[in-house]
Amino acid sequence: MTAAPTEGLQTSPAFTPRVFSGIQPSGGLTLGNYLGAIKRFVEKQDEDYETIYCIVDLHAITATLFEPDVLRRQTRELTAGYIASGLDPAKSILFNQSQVAEHTQLAWIFNCITRMGWMQRMTQWKDKAGKNQQNASLGLFAYPALMAADILVYHATHVPVGEDQKQHLELTRDIAIKFNHDYGVEFFPVTEPVIEGAGTRVMSLRDGSKKMSKSDASDASRINLTDDADTIAQKIRKAKTDPDALPSEVEGLENRPEARNLVNIYAALSDQTVDAVLRDVGGKPFSEFKPMLSDLAVDRLAPISTEMARLMQQPDEIDAILAKGSERARAIAAPILKQTYEIIGMVS
Repeated sequence: MTAAPTEGLQTSPAFTPRVFSGIQPSGGLTLGNYLGAIKRFVEKQDEDYETIYCIVDLHAITATLFEPDVLRRQTRELTAGYIASGLDPAKSILFNQSQVAEHTQLAWIFNCITRMGWMQRMTQWKDKAGKNQQNASLGLFAYPALMAADILVYHATHVPVGEDQKQHLELTRDIAIKFNHDYGVEFFPVTEPVIEGAGTRVMSLRDGSKKMSKSDASDASRINLTDDADTIAQKIRKAKTDPDALPSEVEGLENRPEARNLVNIYAALSDQTVDAVLRDVGGKPFSEFKPMLSDLAVDRLAPISTEMARLMQQPDEIDAILAKGSERARAIAAPILKQTYEIIGMVS
C-alpha cells in the first residue's frame, strides 16, 4: 500500500538533533554499563543535541517477570546510577518507559508495519529463545518493534548503542523507511547509531575473551557501580594479565585479550585514545600499570557508588525526578503519536 501524504501534516525531513537511549533495569550496574553507555549519555547532554534517556522497564519483563518490589528497586537503582554518573535531569529528559503510554501505542502500529521475517532474523531472539521458542513470550519476540517505537516516538536522530543492539537499530531504520514509503511521507527519521570509543565493549577481569557481565558467577570478574573504593582497587589488583610488559603500539595487544581490556578501560576512564595511553605506559610491567589503573578507577567510580547509595536512601527524590521526566517526554511524544494516527487514518 502507498498512500498520498496527509494534508496539513508537518512531514519535513529536517528533524531536531535528538539523542535517545535506554537501559533495562535488570539490576547490577557494572563498569561495562558505565563505559559502554552511561558515560556516553552524560557526554552527549553537553553537545548540540536534545537528550532523552529512559529506564526501559517494559523491556525488562519480556523474558523474566520480577517480583514487583524487585523491579521497583532496580528501576530506582538504575535511575540513581544515571544521576550519580553525571546525567543531569535539568539538561536531559530522564524517565521510566512505562509512565509514557505513547511508547506502547506506537509499538502496536509498528507491530503492523514490521514483517515476521524481519523479527525471526533477530540474533537476540534466536539466542534468548533458543530451542524453546514455543514457550518464549510474545513480548520477547516483538520487543524490537517496541524498541523502534521508543526511539521514533521522539523522532530521535541518534542512538548511542552497543554492538549487541546494532541489529535492532537497523530494524528501527527499516521500520521508519517502510512507514514513510507506505504512506508517502517523510515523517520518521532514519536514525543513526552512535558507536564509538575505547570502552564500548568492556571485558571480564578474569577472562578477556568474555564480556563483563553481572550474570558471571564470579564477582571478581566485574566492577560494580556499587563497589566501594577498596573493592574496586582489590579487583583491579587481582585482574588476570599475562607476563609480558605493555607494548608501545596497538599492534602489540594482538592475542593479548586481558592486556587489551585493561588498556581499553584506562583509555576510556581517562578520555584518551588507546594509542595515547600506550605511548605513556609502553614498556611498563603490569605491577606498575595496575596501580595506575586502580587509582584512576577509584577516582572516577568511587564518587558514583557513594552518590548512588545516598539516592537509594531517598526513593521519593528518585520518583519525583522520573515523574517530571515523564511529563517532559510526553510533551514530545504525544504530538508525534497524534500525527502518526492522522497519517494512517485514525479518527481522533
